[in-house]
Amino acid sequence: MSLITATPPAPSAPPPAPSPSIADRAPRRRVSPERIAAILALGAIVVASVIALADSGISIPSMIESWGNAERFFARVGTITFPEPGELVYLTALTIGLVLCGTLLAAVISVPIAYLAASNTTPGRGWQAFGRFVTVLTRAIPDVVLAMVFVLMFSLGSLPGILAIGIHSIGMIAKLFADAIEQIDEGPRRAIRAAGGSKLQEFTSGILPQVLPSWVATVLHRNDINLRGSVVLGYVGVVGLGMEMSFAFKSLNYSEGLGIALVMFALCVVMEIVSSVVRQAMLGGAPTGRGLGDRVVRLAGRAGAKRGVETTPVARPAVSHDLDAALRRPWDAVRIRNTVWGWLAFAVVVGSVLVCNIQWGDLITFWAKVPEIAVQFWPPSFGNYDAATMFGAMAQTIGIALAATLLAFVVSVFVGSVAARNVAPNGTVRTSMRLLLVVIRGIPEVILAIVLIVITGLGSQAGTLALAFGGIGLLGKLIADSFEEVKPGPERALRATGASRGQVYASATLPQGTRALIGHSFYLLDTNIRAATILGIVGGGGIGYYLLNAGQGSNYAVVTAIVLMILVTVLIVEGIAMWMRRVFK
Repeated sequence: MSLITATPPAPSAPPPAPSPSIADRAPRRRVSPERIAAILALGAIVVASVIALADSGISIPSMIESWGNAERFFARVGTITFPEPGELVYLTALTIGLVLCGTLLAAVISVPIAYLAASNTTPGRGWQAFGRFVTVLTRAIPDVVLAMVFVLMFSLGSLPGILAIGIHSIGMIAKLFADAIEQIDEGPRRAIRAAGGSKLQEFTSGILPQVLPSWVATVLHRNDINLRGSVVLGYVGVVGLGMEMSFAFKSLNYSEGLGIALVMFALCVVMEIVSSVVRQAMLGGAPTGRGLGDRVVRLAGRAGAKRGVETTPVARPAVSHDLDAALRRPWDAVRIRNTVWGWLAFAVVVGSVLVCNIQWGDLITFWAKVPEIAVQFWPPSFGNYDAATMFGAMAQTIGIALAATLLAFVVSVFVGSVAARNVAPNGTVRTSMRLLLVVIRGIPEVILAIVLIVITGLGSQAGTLALAFGGIGLLGKLIADSFEEVKPGPERALRATGASRGQVYASATLPQGTRALIGHSFYLLDTNIRAATILGIVGGGGIGYYLLNAGQGSNYAVVTAIVLMILVTVLIVEGIAMWMRRVFK
């Protein structure tokens, strides 16, 4: 009988420890102190905007009470009249020529400034700082102040307006052009450098072809802005429709003043359509923008195709491996079209110069006046005003800009969202909102402010409402474009789970567009600070009132002091905007 010994059972393994949950394993994202500071600063700006809006005196009851003033005003206007047809045509051509010459001057000068300001093309950090300073300085000085200076230096005519528009526009065109240069593909430029090309060849063949579309679009956009801004230059002696409108309103001839305002509105809308045609002709390709001008161009192309007219918006020449054939470019339809457009553009520029009747001799003789005029502008002084009054007026201008930006932001978020293709409930609503934004952008803020001042009286209320109304057109378009450019993936994922349209907007569209929303809002605030100064000239309140009085009373040292305050304010706002964009990227 064998002895069988039982083997003791092996000790059981300890139960496995429970695996940590996903929430326990996921590292907690810490909010950086800089982001917290940016959020607090943004909240402080919102609170300041609310306080400024409360102090602006805007109230629904007072606006209702002012309706009687509006009825009496429009009854006094009666039938809208216009200047004589011949005079109206001449003034319109003069205004367009003045704006085109000023914008082209800025476009040419902005090229070397942008080359110096861009980090990848500047010869050194000192040159880059100089280029960036020029872009900020020219943007900060209002064009109306430049016009005041040039009216003293030159004979009365179009040259002061051309120089004022041109120098003021250098800042925006050069800044955006420099940003585009910094974002180029360095491959073509390096290849030209490796082949022994010069700096000029690197720029003309490796950089310029990449940034030309952005440069052309920026110049055309700035031309539209200059056309609307040319109205106020008439108040300081620049010829054109703006001067005639100022004479009409100052003489209480409201019927003719509003008639000229309607002409300016029509010009602004037509200019947007022309800009789209020019972009298509110069850059090739069908217009891809969503503005009224691009829509008209696309519809015209479709109508032409239906009638059997040949339309070749995207036509690329065939690549030929034969050198002789490549050197002998055939006169095909594309080359003929480009040549015609080129000569047409040249004719428009020549016509603009001729209609402006520029006194070229002033460019030689004005140097003798510079020392005498410089002494009048320097050193800066508040003159008969005390510092508390001037700083209070500047604070009122900032308050008008903050309140107008807040009002425009609230309305633009709704209008801009509904105008976006991926948010609008249907195409009809989207098209209606886009058309509304075009109409709002076509009305110069100065004209609206003048009408509101006549109805509601002098003060910040009219200036705030005018800036807010104009801001809706600009900010609403920017918001709509930004929302249409968000990534569609998150929106599709939410729709696939059965989310409603509002849930998709709140959880996918709005979060992706938040950074652009902040950037566009600060851009509008920057624009409104300068615009609030201009509106003060026509009675909209703020520092502009003192600027006009100083200019008309030849107290140019006060003008310099006011310009320096505006410059410091714009620099602070731009610094905060750059910081916000970097933190919330």
